[in-house]
Amino acid sequence: MKSDTPPLKTRDRVVIVGAGIAGLAAALRLAHAGLAVTVLERHAGPGGKMRALPSDAGPVDAGPTVLTMRAVFDALFASVGARLEDHIDLVRQDVLARHFWPDGSRLDLFADETRSRAAIHDFAGNKAARQFTQFCARARRLFSAFDAPMMQAASPSALALAATVARQPALLHAMSPLSTLAQSLARQFDDPRLRQLFGRYATYVGGSPYQSPALLSLIWQAEAAGVWVVRGGMHRLAQSLEALARAHGADFHYGAHVARIETEGAQVRGVTLGDGTRLAADYIVFNGDPRALALGALGPATTSVASQTLKLPRSLSAQVWAFAATPSGLDLAHHNVFFATDARSEFDDLNAGRCPRDPTIYICAQDRGLSEHPPHRERFEIILNAPPLDGLTQTAEDFASCHTRTFQTLAGFGLRFSPLPGEGALTTPARFDRMFPASLGSLYGQSPHGMTAGLKRPTARTPIRGLYLVGGGAHPGAGVPMATLSARHAAEAILSDRTLTSTCPQTATPGGISTA
Repeated sequence: MKSDTPPLKTRDRVVIVGAGIAGLAAALRLAHAGLAVTVLERHAGPGGKMRALPSDAGPVDAGPTVLTMRAVFDALFASVGARLEDHIDLVRQDVLARHFWPDGSRLDLFADETRSRAAIHDFAGNKAARQFTQFCARARRLFSAFDAPMMQAASPSALALAATVARQPALLHAMSPLSTLAQSLARQFDDPRLRQLFGRYATYVGGSPYQSPALLSLIWQAEAAGVWVVRGGMHRLAQSLEALARAHGADFHYGAHVARIETEGAQVRGVTLGDGTRLAADYIVFNGDPRALALGALGPATTSVASQTLKLPRSLSAQVWAFAATPSGLDLAHHNVFFATDARSEFDDLNAGRCPRDPTIYICAQDRGLSEHPPHRERFEIILNAPPLDGLTQTAEDFASCHTRTFQTLAGFGLRFSPLPGEGALTTPARFDRMFPASLGSLYGQSPHGMTAGLKRPTARTPIRGLYLVGGGAHPGAGVPMATLSARHAAEAILSDRTLTSTCPQTATPGGISTA
């Protein structure tokens, strides 16, 4: 945040719709800047997709599982004079992920690239180790080159990206602009298991390696640069941000459903809640799926916002298990991936709108990767990719079929859980759509497929004065670090634009809710 911004008029009022990670980060930045911030969240607590479910072993994360790109969060806390490590307990992971294949092979990747190279040498030979070193160098080059003009830029442009490539012509070869991620990996690795492993990073932003651009290989660099476990669970980060925002004067209301965004002309005026309560606002920050605005789910005034979300394909959804059990049969790390036999078939099924018959399964063993020995009864999150609702017919058999597919597959690897989870432990795409309206169950907003997909996401500013977008559905995209960056873009835009706001209604006291 810039410190040389003009003086605020008397307590500019900001309403933030949604207390996901981006809404929380925006609330913190804007409250620290002196605005009167009110956060309205339809659910019972903060976090959005960074949620936790109860179990007899304690809260189980049922969303994001680890922290990457730590510098984004260090910068957020530093912007308000705080330190990240004073608010959450972070444990850096030595093992980035443990990978299993149906043929019995297994590979650990490490935070230390030298150790990962040695592991790959033992796993697939000297040539594979050399190819891994080259792949890492390529991913670092791409991440470094596109961080500023893409992720850090409030409004990325094709012209700025072209200028970046013009200054560094070697990037063109590294980008493989005419190739998918899978095609690029096929040229970089001889071993099909390594192609499958690094191709899965496309799913981090809800895509298929067979349709996502080769540029997404840079996601590996975000993980290779460091992975941290939040002791107690990722939801602790959301709770810490809420507490810090409150300390700076932000006001939070839970169980508060925003039914309508009110405008006058092309200027926001406030919001109306589902119970008829009205709250005036000079600025509104929307931390939901932008598709809801385009559909008119918050009133007809917002249908001009993010209209591309009605036409562009959606990213993947997921079937997510969150439960406590005693595992047996395999030694797990914090991150674990159990790969399908046929790397292509999973994404063919997803592309056809059906849950994969032979899925790759991710397991977060939430009590592993810490200094203490895991308890007898551990907490687990299991994720299987699923298509969004526009390609998936939900049936009463969802639980039974997913249960069989998940736990029989894992038993085939030699991993078992006791007891097996019940129906309440499963979140389906249909439930995600109910929790996050108009998303179609998609967890990452628009699909990342296609070379220019990153330029098609809605940015912070909208056609309506005073209305701003944050979250994984807005630029720079999906994932906790990206959503947090979107909050910085929106906060900086508000502080830059606020002098353009002319009149404000006085139907509510600053930061307070009143009934019209």
